[in-house]
Amino acid sequence: MDMTKRLAGQVALITGGGTGIGAAAARRLVAEGAAVVLCGRRREPLEAVAAELGDAALVAAGDAANTADVERMVNAAVERYDRLDLVVANAGGHGLGTAGDTTDDDWQLAMQTNVTTAFVTVRTALPQLRAQGGSVVVVSSLAGLFAGPAVAGYVTAKHALIGLTKSLARDYGRDGVRVNALCPGWVRTDMADEQMDVLAAQRGIDREAAYRLVTRDTPLGRPVEPAEIATIIAFLLSADSAAMTGSVVTADAGASAVDLPTIAFAPND
Repeated sequence: MDMTKRLAGQVALITGGGTGIGAAAARRLVAEGAAVVLCGRRREPLEAVAAELGDAALVAAGDAANTADVERMVNAAVERYDRLDLVVANAGGHGLGTAGDTTDDDWQLAMQTNVTTAFVTVRTALPQLRAQGGSVVVVSSLAGLFAGPAVAGYVTAKHALIGLTKSLARDYGRDGVRVNALCPGWVRTDMADEQMDVLAAQRGIDREAAYRLVTRDTPLGRPVEPAEIATIIAFLLSADSAAMTGSVVTADAGASAVDLPTIAFAPND
């Protein structure tokens, strides 16, 4: 694909950068001219992605919910590349269970892995973002707009990320900082694969059949690929989206366009 180099000379910090959406975003941003700082708690997948990308990638392993770790990540970006322009707050995790089944520890973990990671990362990067007139993409989820069954912690955390996005956009827009939220639906990632395997075991089907089942009623009728999400992230970070801040963008194969109570009226495909 012929990239436009919209992000030439810019530097992006990507949390959750070793797998799935984060890794796909890193590849796309580098293809568009950026350098990337790959952040995550597991060094091995970060190093695997960095090996693909060469000098345009720097590994900075650590916990995105830990201020000291994120300060080290931001400092590493500035030391290596002399600037930090962009943040992809992509780190996240599960929050399984109904409210009645969720322990205090489960709740805290859901908030920490999904909300605190984004908050601490952006807060720590703000001096650089303000200096550069930077841009942030907060990766939420379709669960930030709607509730799935028995994922109270996850749904609450992903809704909170949209509130964080709007608050950041409101407070720092006059400093030239743009912050937008991206809400993917089912994306074919390791985390989604795990959930498909659970569904497959329940229904006596294989993983691909599980993906077909969960996307059956979406207009496109398929899961989204990480590379497709990465193209949207690149757009939201680039000057092509200069008029957008505080926006909530869905990338869900059309799932949020469906009126659930009318599904019964649809002809069988």
